[in-house]
Amino acid sequence: MAPKCRAPWVWGWILCIFSALPLRAQTFGEPFWKQALGGTVIGPPSVQGGSVVAVCDGGNLKAYTWTGRFLWNYYARGRLRPFVTRSREGTSYIGSTTGFLIAVSRTGRELWRAKLNAPLIGPVVKGWDGRIFAATEKKVSCYTATGTLLWYKILDQAIALPPLADKQGGLLLVLVTAELLQIDGFGNTHSHVLPRVPAVLVPLAGPLGYRDSSGTEVSEITVPLLMLYQNGEILGYGGDYPPFPLLPDVPVAAVSRDDQAAITLQNGQVLLLSLNEGEFLWTGESTSSDQEALEEPGDIQEALMIFDERGIYMLSRARAAGFTPTGQRRWFIRIIGASAIPNFSDEGLLYSGGNDWVLYAYRLEPQSRSPQQSLYGSLPEGTYGLGAPISGISAIPLSEAGVRNSLAMITRALQEGRVGKREPEFTAYLMEVIGSVRSNLKSSIVRPPVDFRRRSEAVRLLARLGSAESIPFLAAQFSREPESLVQAVIAEAIGRIGVDPEGLALNAFSHRIVPAAQVTDEQTLVAIAAAVGDLCRFSGPPVSQRGIPLLVALAGYEYSPVVRKQALQQLFSLH
Repeated sequence: MAPKCRAPWVWGWILCIFSALPLRAQTFGEPFWKQALGGTVIGPPSVQGGSVVAVCDGGNLKAYTWTGRFLWNYYARGRLRPFVTRSREGTSYIGSTTGFLIAVSRTGRELWRAKLNAPLIGPVVKGWDGRIFAATEKKVSCYTATGTLLWYKILDQAIALPPLADKQGGLLLVLVTAELLQIDGFGNTHSHVLPRVPAVLVPLAGPLGYRDSSGTEVSEITVPLLMLYQNGEILGYGGDYPPFPLLPDVPVAAVSRDDQAAITLQNGQVLLLSLNEGEFLWTGESTSSDQEALEEPGDIQEALMIFDERGIYMLSRARAAGFTPTGQRRWFIRIIGASAIPNFSDEGLLYSGGNDWVLYAYRLEPQSRSPQQSLYGSLPEGTYGLGAPISGISAIPLSEAGVRNSLAMITRALQEGRVGKREPEFTAYLMEVIGSVRSNLKSSIVRPPVDFRRRSEAVRLLARLGSAESIPFLAAQFSREPESLVQAVIAEAIGRIGVDPEGLALNAFSHRIVPAAQVTDEQTLVAIAAAVGDLCRFSGPPVSQRGIPLLVALAGYEYSPVVRKQALQQLFSLH
């Protein structure tokens, strides 16, 4: 008879030791770098612009450069959901378990938080102009990049699948009743009843650019889709697709690019489907090809897929693999002890959080993605058409009473979070009021400009609507505005919106302060300094690399003490 163990606590220590073993990778040896996090990564890290951010179970969001240098640590004052979405400017959107939506800047500062009254059920979805869509179990809300609620929709049934971007500036939702909702950037909703809830939903490339909608509920989806079911069935919607073959196993994840879709199955296979030909172009294995003593990982329950010009990448907690566009496996890695699905960066690094509270980075491809991506994320695929007044708007009367009532109506809509489908109309009207100071060469209507106080109010409302598409208009209006008070308000509005990826606003500011003292109005100069500081804090580099020299110039002795004080305050706030 085997002797009875007299120290059962020993087994507890042994289990702890094995559970704390570091994450290991097959054939790649030591990681490129690793960093102790002080907590467990609970969701896929987010990679963008040479950096990575990871959500930890203690309520922290931590950021590192792609070379492993620590950038910042943000504490949310509570537990977080396992999702992080980064905007083009680098803002991280996260959600707390208590129902708050939180925006964290590229430099790790909390920009704003909004009460959703329920936790997020999936990652925040990005719109085209900085707006975001946040979904809880029975509600979807749309916010500007600076936290203004534009609209919300209460749903009759719970959402069955995490929300997806629809590649047309809106999002897709599948309800537990198998109803599919396509919601555009203004809250207009199209619906369709599916045969049943799919295992995986894949938005396909469709016509780009915003298509006008009346906002009426209709039984028609305007974006092509691929629906993958657990029984292997593949159905296409919104296009003339050929019959698709059955999948040999349960689909776990999928992603599309051009006229192809890459699919990961539960058994670890990766397939490339031609949407035009209706057949699989190739099948790849995400398991090891050699005979190792270690057992192969079991079925994949969830995965993340990336499909770009480099190839196709399948990422799961147990293993990951990279394939060329023609199906040759570029690399394979087995991961032991991962706490969440990893992610793969433009620099060729796999980032994975371990149960040992360590973030690991493995160099899997020797060269960075070509062409090199900028510090900003990818360009938006289209626009909402909010960059200029719409045709025919000049016919709207701009009487004092009419403007006052219209601005009050827009203010109420913003206060109540009910802008919705009227946003294009509101934006065009505000631009017409703001631009009334100049003659409209394309219009035969001659009328006096709106009073400067109403124009200032219109500028502030346009800033609250917060579309990045209005920045070119505001930058141009800043340069031609004759009233210094309105010019100062325009500068403040640009800072409130917080983005200037093309540098148009910074150029307009620069022309006003270089050469020195070209603008002598203190109010305008103080507003420029505050706006530049806001842009630098919100967007970080590369905006701050251009903005800081402007603040240094405004801090020079050729300007008044009031202007210098504001510029120095903004500079100190950026440290």
